[in-house]
Amino acid sequence: MQKPLILISNDDSIASKGIKTLATIMSQLGEVVVVAPDSHQSGMGHAITLDRPLRVSEVHNFLPDVKAYKCSGTPADCVKFGKHYILKGRKIDLVVSGINHGSNSSIAVIYSGTMSAAIEAAIEGIPAIGFSLCEFGADIEFSHGEPYIKQIAQTILQNGLPHGVALNVNIPAKSEEAIKGIKICRQTDALFRETFEERKDPYGRAYYWMDGYLQNDDKGGNTDEDALKENYIAIVPVQFDLTDYKAIDILKSIKLGE
Repeated sequence: MQKPLILISNDDSIASKGIKTLATIMSQLGEVVVVAPDSHQSGMGHAITLDRPLRVSEVHNFLPDVKAYKCSGTPADCVKFGKHYILKGRKIDLVVSGINHGSNSSIAVIYSGTMSAAIEAAIEGIPAIGFSLCEFGADIEFSHGEPYIKQIAQTILQNGLPHGVALNVNIPAKSEEAIKGIKICRQTDALFRETFEERKDPYGRAYYWMDGYLQNDDKGGNTDEDALKENYIAIVPVQFDLTDYKAIDILKSIKLGE
């Protein structure tokens, strides 16, 4: 029986601990091919490279029985290149992205390179999942989430996803309390409130560091932020179709168009 073909990417680069952890888990479920950025691409969203060539090279000894490639482009570029060049003519059964070092819950999904890799796959009609752990750092602990990652991926391999849908999966940071389970929920309606710190370079010229915080005033319940605070894994189904269908009738009612 032929193994499922699983394509993996991320935005933390080919050198991250998260992508090796994800590839190790996925190797238990199928044939794994990795195409990931050669440098950090967090916050790139769904950017693609149009103004310069892509440089791609194989990464030897990445993991046993795993073909891996590093790409000079964005996460979306990596999925495109993986599908249309490295795996050209082959049916990809699942695309997984991550495991991201840091949360991609709430509004972060808009900016996330991790999720853009998954959404790029959904555009191509391939079942896709983005996995993120709600903790930063190069050497964070993933082990508490690994059984759930395998379970979620296996379930989607067996059952598929609706066309155009990808899963945004966020895993709480490891704590003394065990993960309570998995909740299917909605994206929190929250905003990232930016702050900018002005500094001076050695020549006295100004430059700026952007920082900020999540302003969450969403009290509607069943959100990804609610689930994570209760120590559940949060799964939000997302789609690339940004049409607000309810607003179509509203715009017609104010005579904006037919």
